[in-house]
Amino acid sequence: MPAKSGGTYPAVLCAADEASVELFLSQRCQFTDIARYVEQALSQHKVINKPTLDDIMAADAWARIPC
Repeated sequence: MPAKSGGTYPAVLCAADEASVELFLSQRCQFTDIARYVEQALSQHKVINKPTLDDIMAADAWARIPC
């Protein structure tokens, strides 16, 4: 699903990226793992097309769970 997709997709994309970069900066993963972690989160996420704020917050929290 492309990043231009709406709903909860952008929240998951940003949260997974931030969480994986944090893992890299704390030396708990390799730089090359970042894209894999983000892709994994996006592929497992079920997008909610018309999310509430609670849906967005839940998607963000879900995407930050360590891989």
